[in-house]
Amino acid sequence: MSANSFDARSTLQVGDESYEIFRLDKVEGAARLPYSLKVLLENLLRTEDGANITADHIRALGGWDSQAQPSQEIQFTPARVIMQDFTGVPCVVDLATMREAVKELGGDPAKINPLAPAELVIDHSVIADKFGTADAFGQNVELEYGRNKERYQFLRWGQTAFDEFKVVPPGTGIVHQVNIEHLARTVMVRNGQAYPDTLVGTDSHTTMVNGLGVLGWGVGGIEAEAAMLGQPVSMLIPRVVGFKLTGELTPGTTATDLVLTITEMLRKHGVVGKFVEFYGEGVAATSLANRATIGNMSPEFGSTAAIFPIDDETLNYLRLTGRDAQQVALVEAYAKEQGLWLDPAAEPDFSEKLELDLSTVVPSIAGPKRPQDRIVLAEAATQFERDVLNYVSDADEAGEESFPASDAPAATNGVPSRPTTVTAPDGSTYEIDHGAVTVAAITSCTNTSNPYVMVAAALVAKKAVEKGLTRKPWVKTTLAPGSKVVTDYFDKAGLTPYLDKVGFNLVGYGCTTCIGNSGPLPEEVSKAVNDHDLAVTSVLSGNRNFEGRINPDVKMNYLASPPLVVAYALAGSMKVDITKDALGTDQDGNPVHLKDIWPSEAEVNDVVANAIGEDMFNKSYQDVFAGDAQWQALSIPTGNTFEWDPQSTYVRKPPYFEGMAMEPSPVQDIAGARVLAKLGDSVTTDHISPAGAIKADTPAGKYLTEHGVERRDFNSYGSRRGNHEVMIRGTFANIRLRNQIAPGTEGGYTRDFTQADGPVSFIYDASQNYQAAGTPLVILAGKEYGSGSSRDWAAKGTALLGVKAVVAESYERIHRSNLIGMGVLPLQFPEGQSAESLGLTGEETFAVSGVTGLNDGTTPRTVKVTTDSGVEFDAVVRIDTPGEADYYRNGGIMQYVLRSLLRK
Repeated sequence: MSANSFDARSTLQVGDESYEIFRLDKVEGAARLPYSLKVLLENLLRTEDGANITADHIRALGGWDSQAQPSQEIQFTPARVIMQDFTGVPCVVDLATMREAVKELGGDPAKINPLAPAELVIDHSVIADKFGTADAFGQNVELEYGRNKERYQFLRWGQTAFDEFKVVPPGTGIVHQVNIEHLARTVMVRNGQAYPDTLVGTDSHTTMVNGLGVLGWGVGGIEAEAAMLGQPVSMLIPRVVGFKLTGELTPGTTATDLVLTITEMLRKHGVVGKFVEFYGEGVAATSLANRATIGNMSPEFGSTAAIFPIDDETLNYLRLTGRDAQQVALVEAYAKEQGLWLDPAAEPDFSEKLELDLSTVVPSIAGPKRPQDRIVLAEAATQFERDVLNYVSDADEAGEESFPASDAPAATNGVPSRPTTVTAPDGSTYEIDHGAVTVAAITSCTNTSNPYVMVAAALVAKKAVEKGLTRKPWVKTTLAPGSKVVTDYFDKAGLTPYLDKVGFNLVGYGCTTCIGNSGPLPEEVSKAVNDHDLAVTSVLSGNRNFEGRINPDVKMNYLASPPLVVAYALAGSMKVDITKDALGTDQDGNPVHLKDIWPSEAEVNDVVANAIGEDMFNKSYQDVFAGDAQWQALSIPTGNTFEWDPQSTYVRKPPYFEGMAMEPSPVQDIAGARVLAKLGDSVTTDHISPAGAIKADTPAGKYLTEHGVERRDFNSYGSRRGNHEVMIRGTFANIRLRNQIAPGTEGGYTRDFTQADGPVSFIYDASQNYQAAGTPLVILAGKEYGSGSSRDWAAKGTALLGVKAVVAESYERIHRSNLIGMGVLPLQFPEGQSAESLGLTGEETFAVSGVTGLNDGTTPRTVKVTTDSGVEFDAVVRIDTPGEADYYRNGGIMQYVLRSLLRK
C-alpha cells in the first residue's frame, strides 16, 4: 500500500471497468517533466512506503532540474522482468541455489519466489549449423534440443516450481520481438491497479520495448534476480536527452539507415547513463516498427533507455498484434489522463537536445567492428579498402608476395589481395579474396521485427530470382526471424520461394548470427580462410558487430538492413560498390544493378498492408507458453528445490553462498594484489564474458573433454551459462582480447607471476595459481570498460577468477553495476590519468587502502592506490548510490537479498 502523501490515489473508469490509479497532477512540476520521468514519478507515488521511497524522493523528481548533474537517488520498482535463456538460465540457477541457502540457514525455501511477473524466452540457443536447404530449420531444432536437453529440463522445472515465472519454449521467436508483439502491456493491470508497464531485462536490448512507450532497460542477471525478489532498482534521477525528429524518410532509405544515423549521432554526443526521449512532429510520422528498431539500438549509442511516448500509432500496433479491445482502450484513457499522450508540438524540459531531419538520412551500413561506425553505402567499398589494411599481414600491405609462395601477388591497384581458389564438394571451383562476404544473415530482433525491411528483403530476393541471380557459392546465407509471424506473412505474400532460391532458407527463430551462433562456415571456405589468412567479412541485419563476435573465421563485420544483406549475398564481396557495380548478370548476360532489383516504397507498403493481419498474431501467440510436443515431452524433477545432477556439464550449483553467515564480514582493504589483465579502450563484455564456440585446446574445452563431452557436443559458452566451471574458464578468453601484460598474444592469455619470470599462461590457469597462493587480483583498463551486452557473466566470471577490483578510465553503466553486484570494487583513474600516463606496466604489486571506510555506513569518494614501483594515485570509488554500497558490504547483491529475506 502506498503512503499516498500527495493524495494521488484516484479512480479511472474505462468502459465497464474501474481501476485504481495514482494521479501525476497531484505533484507540483509533474506536467513539465519528460515522458520517461513521468513514468518514474508514478512509480514512486504508487510504491511510496515512507522508508525506501519517501515524499522527499517524490518532491525531488517533481522538482527535477534538467541541467543538474544526477545526484538524487531513487528506488525504481519495475512491474515485471524479462529474460532470454543465456542470461535467464543462470538467474534460475541462482534462485534454485538461494532456496537451498535459505534452507541451510533455517528459513523457508518458498520465500525465494518471483514477486514480480518474470517471463523467459528461449531464443539464444539455436545455432545456424544447417543452412540453404528446405529442412535447415527442422535439423537445427533437432540439434538444439539434443545439445540443450539438460538446460531445457531445468527451465521446465523452474516453470513448475516458481510462481509468476513463465517460459516461452524454443522455436518461437526472439525475446524482444515476442515482448513487443505479445508480452508488453503498455499499461499494466494488477490487483485492481492500472499503471505504466515497466520492466528490466537480462539483455541490453530490452530497450526495444521503449518503442511501445514502455520504460525499461537491460540489467545484469543478478540485478534481475533482485527485481524478481521484490528489490527495487537503485538509480540516480538521470539526465534526459530530447531527440527531435522532423520530416519523413525518403524513398530508398530504411529503418536501419535511420537507426545507424541516430547511433552515430548519439555516440558522438555522449549519452551513457542518460535517458533519450524522442519528440516532435517526426515522431508521429515514424511507424511503430521503426520506433522499436530505434529503441532496440539504445545500448549501441550507450543510453539507458530510448523511449517514444504513447500515441495513435501505439494503439494501432496493439490492435494489429491482437491485444484485446479493453486493453487498448485502457492504454488510451490512461495515457491521456496522466499526460503521457504524445503532443507533437510540445517541447518538454530536457537536459540536452538534438535534432534530425528524417529526409536527410541516406542508405548506410556500419562496420567493420562497431555499430556506431556508420559508412554511407556509396562509400562502403572505398572505406573497406582503407579498413582492410588493419586486418591483413605486413606482406599484404606492402604488396609483396606473401606466404605460401603459390599465392598470387598480394596487392591489386594498391588494395591488399590474396586470391585463393576453393574447391566445392561438387568439384566446382571459385575464387575468394580479402573482403569476401562469407556470412550474410537476416537475423536479430532489431530488424526482423520490422515488416517493412523484411518485406523489402524478400522483394529484393524475388526480383533477383526473376533476373536469374543467386547468392555467390561462398556465402553462408541464413534467415532467422524474431517470430513466426514473419514467415506467415512471407508465405501469405508468396515471397518464401524467392528467399529460398537465393539461399535465405529459414534456419530458426532465434538470434543466431547476431550473438555468435552463426555456425561453422562450409569446411572448404573455412580452410581457405585460415590457410591463407584471409580478411573475410560478414554482413548481418543485427545490432552488434564487435570483433570475434560473429564467427571465429571472420575478421570484419558489417551491419546492414535486410534488403542490403540480400544484395551483399548476391555481390559476394565488400570490394563491390553495390551502388554502382553490377551484382551479377541476368539470363541474357546483361549486368544487373541494385537499382534494378530494389523495390519501391509503394511495393513494400502494398505487401505489408495486404499480407499482415491481427489473425497471424493471434494464431502465433494463442498458446505461446505451452510449447510443442518435444518441449512437453521433456521429463522434469518435482519439488521446490532442484535435484542437482553431479554429472551435469550444463547446470551446476554455483559457490556464491558457500560458508555465508547471517551477518556480513567487514569490508577489507586490498594488499599484495597482482594484475590479471591490463587492457585498452572499448573493452566490451563480449571481450570479457564467455561467448560463442568453445575451442578444444582452451581451459573450457579441456574441462569438457575431461568430463566425457565429445568435441562435437561442446555447444556454445552461452548454452553452458548454468555451469560456472565452464564459464570461469572462458572469462577474458575472447579470441580478439589483447592483454598488454602478454604482448604479442591474442586471446585469453596473461603472465603468471606466481612463477619465476612470469611466463605466459592461460588467464584461468594463472588465476587458479594466484588464488591458491592467496593473492588478490586487479584489472587495469581504459575508457568505456564493459560496454556491450548486459552480460552478468562478465562480472560473475571476473569475481570467480579472484579479481577484487577493476581500475578503469571510465565504465559502461551495466557492467559497473554488475561488478558491485558480485562484490568487485570498481575504481576509476583520476580525471585525465590512465595506466599509461602513470607508467603502469601491469607487472607491479598493488595495494588499495581506504576501502574500509565503507564499514562506517558511508562511501569514500576516493581510495589510495599504491604500487611497489612507487606509483601512487587517488582512485575514484565508482559505487554511485547507497544501495550499491549495501550490496558491496554484503559481498554482492544476491547475499544482500538473501539476508534481507531471512530477516523478514
